[in-house]
Amino acid sequence: LVHMVRHSLRYVTWKQRKEVAADLKAIYQAPTVEEAELCLGQFEDKWNASHPTIGKSWRRNWERIIPLFSYPPEIRRAIYTTNAIESVNLSLHKVTKNRGSFPNDESMLKLLYLALKNISKKWTMPIRNWKSAMNQFTIIFEDRVPNI
Repeated sequence: LVHMVRHSLRYVTWKQRKEVAADLKAIYQAPTVEEAELCLGQFEDKWNASHPTIGKSWRRNWERIIPLFSYPPEIRRAIYTTNAIESVNLSLHKVTKNRGSFPNDESMLKLLYLALKNISKKWTMPIRNWKSAMNQFTIIFEDRVPNI
């Protein structure tokens, strides 16, 4: 979702950025798929004349976006952003990019394992709203979340 918003804002002038971002936020923070669809229609009515690419992009990817609405707001807030995932991927990429090749798969896996151990030491900030999200995860996926 964060990539959809970033992609959308690439087509917008700096002056319009806040307003377009607020209108996009109304779409992905809508409580239901139906309301999100309504907000998307309102967005298109307002912005299609000047930025038709944005509405088309959201319509083209709509089937990938709507599964988000099947989760309660607590979980949706926790998964809106992918910053943590992007940070891990970037760190792993940094570790592997300077190496031309690995003698075998095991050596690569060892390097990635050690990199992940070092990366996890940097995780000092808790994920926002994680406790309420975790509570919802245990309710929805009780067979998958271990009892600790």
